[in-house]
Amino acid sequence: MMMWSAACGSYRDACVTEDAVYEQKASFEQIKETTILNHSSQYKIDFLYRHIHSQHHRLVVPYAIGALYNHPLEGLLLDTLGGALSFLVSGITTQTAVIFFCFAVIKTVDDHSGLWLPGNIFHLFFHNNTAYHDVHHQFQGLKYNYSQPFFSIWDRLLGTHMPYHLVKLPEGGFEARLKKD
Repeated sequence: MMMWSAACGSYRDACVTEDAVYEQKASFEQIKETTILNHSSQYKIDFLYRHIHSQHHRLVVPYAIGALYNHPLEGLLLDTLGGALSFLVSGITTQTAVIFFCFAVIKTVDDHSGLWLPGNIFHLFFHNNTAYHDVHHQFQGLKYNYSQPFFSIWDRLLGTHMPYHLVKLPEGGFEARLKKD
């Protein structure tokens, strides 16, 4: 309710047109594609992985607070400047950008939490969830399952998708294991 008032003024204002919705969806796609290409390039170029992105993978078992644990240069170039550039190029409103980037951070933290919680809404709507990203942080999955935080289509198209299955552990919880071909 408050968000609508801040973005549109009142309930009666017709501030969001159908064209605006399609433009914003296209903008989100652009932001997502840029993020995936930036993330995967850090694995393809040895120097970038060895000196920059490997810091994030020092956390072999991901946990929520480690989601944004990365090299300062990666944080500046990809997260800060990349986000700012995506915002400027996409033409989305400031309010939409704030909502989108907050949602992206929450999703990223959830993906790194290592928790498969019942009723987690992210697991219902996104194929790349906690288990999907856990595979990426495993030694054998390091060069797979890049797509984070939203859609896994690029991993499928680029051949970097690694299937997994969830195994219920006797002591409780689940573990993401690679599927044997």
